[in-house]
Amino acid sequence: MQNKITRLLMVFVILFSFTSCEVIGDIFKAGMGFGIFLFILVLAIIIFVFAKLFGRK
Repeated sequence: MQNKITRLLMVFVILFSFTSCEVIGDIFKAGMGFGIFLFILVLAIIIFVFAKLFGRK
C-alpha cells in the first residue's frame, strides 16, 4: 500500500511541476524533429530510386 501511495505522490509532483504549455511544447518539438527526419529519409529514397532508374548503365 505504501508503494502505491508513493508512486501516486510522485506522479502528482511531476504533473504539477510542469506547466501544460511546456509539456505540449516539448511534445511538438520532438514531433517536428521526427517529421523532419522522415522527410529527409523519404527524399533520399526518392533520389536513390531516380538515380538507379535514370543513371548510366
